[in-house]
Amino acid sequence: MSTQLDAASIARVSLHDAKHFNIQHSQTVHRLAILQHWNIPAGSRVLELGCGQGDCTTVIASAVGEEGAVVAVDPAELDYGAPYTLGQAQGHISQGPLGSRITWVQQAPLDYLSSLSSTSESKAFDATVLAHCLWYFASPSVIVSTFRALKQHSALAQAAFECRKNDSESNVRTVLGPKRLTELALAAGWQLETEALVQCGEGLLDGQWEVGACLSSDFEREVEEHVSNERERAVVLASRDACE
Repeated sequence: MSTQLDAASIARVSLHDAKHFNIQHSQTVHRLAILQHWNIPAGSRVLELGCGQGDCTTVIASAVGEEGAVVAVDPAELDYGAPYTLGQAQGHISQGPLGSRITWVQQAPLDYLSSLSSTSESKAFDATVLAHCLWYFASPSVIVSTFRALKQHSALAQAAFECRKNDSESNVRTVLGPKRLTELALAAGWQLETEALVQCGEGLLDGQWEVGACLSSDFEREVEEHVSNERERAVVLASRDACE
């Protein structure tokens, strides 16, 4: 993978508010830092699960070059997201210089992988990437099922993994640490080749956004609505208070 990728140029491909370009730029810089730890050479065909609005998709598309390709899969509705929806963000990227390298698929990862199993494409990917997305998965069992389904399709690269009500639209739905996620991957038949710690820059605001959501009045109201056990509710609210 080329180390000469320009964060500013890649960030401008994504849909963003020009007055707050630093936010998008920080997201891209972070994805580039992660990508330096993955062996994804130019010309690769990459499957990205949990692509969202494409923050990592554009970085991967830049890395694989004109001869490479990215299939970016996400189950979310195209009207999900703010300040821009997935549909707006993905559509904007498709119209840009990297658009021809990217195929967007609106489908649950397991459903997509199942659709590949009986086709000639089942061995077509050089790598699969899951970046900043596993906390959206419904449960640890869904994660390990996805790891197992991936086993026959490609190499696995993953980064940044982290519960809420069953129909949650929260960004953080399943909380797992790196050690447990590695255990799930090993249980699914993978072997760990390398792992590394990537330090987030100060401009990466994801944690700040989630803390803000946790401290909001809406969060406490939803806890009261969905956590009926008094002791469990006390644990959740105590954890929330620790964020203040």
